[in-house]
Amino acid sequence: MDKLLITGGSRLNGEVRVSGAKNAALPILTATLLTKETVTLHNLPHLNDITTMIGLLGSMGVSVVLNEDMSVEVCAGTIREYTAPYEMVKTMRASITVLGPLLGHFGEANVSLPGGCAIGARPVDLHLRGMEALGATIDVDSGYITARSNGRLKGARYFFDKNTVGGTENVLMAAVLAEGTTVLENVAKEPEVVDLIRMLQAMGAKIEGAGTDTLVIEGVESLHGCDYTIMPDRIEAGTYLVAGALAGDRVKVKNVVPQDLDPVLVKLQEAGAKLTVGDDWVEVDMVGRELTAVDIRTAPHPAFPTDMQAQFTTLNAVAKGTGTVEETVFENRFMHISELERMGAKAKIKGNTVVIEGRNLLKGAPVMATDLRASASLVLAGLVAEGETLVDRIYHLDRGYECIEEKLAGLGASIRRISG
Repeated sequence: MDKLLITGGSRLNGEVRVSGAKNAALPILTATLLTKETVTLHNLPHLNDITTMIGLLGSMGVSVVLNEDMSVEVCAGTIREYTAPYEMVKTMRASITVLGPLLGHFGEANVSLPGGCAIGARPVDLHLRGMEALGATIDVDSGYITARSNGRLKGARYFFDKNTVGGTENVLMAAVLAEGTTVLENVAKEPEVVDLIRMLQAMGAKIEGAGTDTLVIEGVESLHGCDYTIMPDRIEAGTYLVAGALAGDRVKVKNVVPQDLDPVLVKLQEAGAKLTVGDDWVEVDMVGRELTAVDIRTAPHPAFPTDMQAQFTTLNAVAKGTGTVEETVFENRFMHISELERMGAKAKIKGNTVVIEGRNLLKGAPVMATDLRASASLVLAGLVAEGETLVDRIYHLDRGYECIEEKLAGLGASIRRISG
């Protein structure tokens, strides 16, 4: 099993390029099931989750071709199966998003209940209620969701009683081919949802309200192929900006959408970082500056993203003062705290809040990743810790960061992947 060995103390300088957004790419890949024509996707990140999703599509008979320019051509016209089996989806929660496209386009879907990071309960009942509102018959038995429709789904009004990115995406994709008008209320507004909407519009879908809490979908009889470039990964960008604030002199993060990073940039400035923002880049400058602990409260977009909470926990651990991090999205997302404490962090968990008393020095230690973003927080800690840090179970990290050790090494970090 691969691990990352990090020797702390190196100062980071230079430029790093952000890859395509995993959380946009995964539902966009499943959206290709909505047409029998070819969809060409650009800027797909090279990640384990992407490979898994492509494998899942391939297992259904969907044609997936990787081009020399690293674009991917997907054609669902060759599909043979409407089943997403457990062995294909057990490691990746995003696999549930094949449900809406399969049901909306082909009238049937058999999807195993998904897996993914162990960061708390993320029930799929909101997905299923939305499908039922559109006229689908849903049955859950022996770990599988079986969905059927008698002809085209029918437009309806549906209110999400809890903010859900995956639920919004799934019901939206089911609705674009439904007969009549669908109104989805209290939907997720994350940039990745907006990116999916743009891709569906490029395929001929009629959707209004992108980026607001209400979507109005006028169903069409069919969608066509398109050529689409996936948005940059705002969480990867934020992670490298925090790395620059922690261990950098000047670090420029390229291929970003700065406005998608607003809540992160505000907190970095509050922590003492000097930021310069361009059209598609952000530079963090820490020359002659020191970090101050900040208070964080996660919430759905446009508030501070839960996927950046762990990285700021590490920042607070080495900053001056005391910072409080409140997690309101997932109830089990402080599993990295005990690992940071092994490195000398001073933290106390009270319910859904962790209070971190900043220290000037962390010490390298063997640590274990528990989920994707926790992995990133431990890597960041290793960059500033005294001595060597060995991060185990980095398969979590590989689910969301493309070549993170190569990108950090390119900035001057002492980091390498080892086996065993």
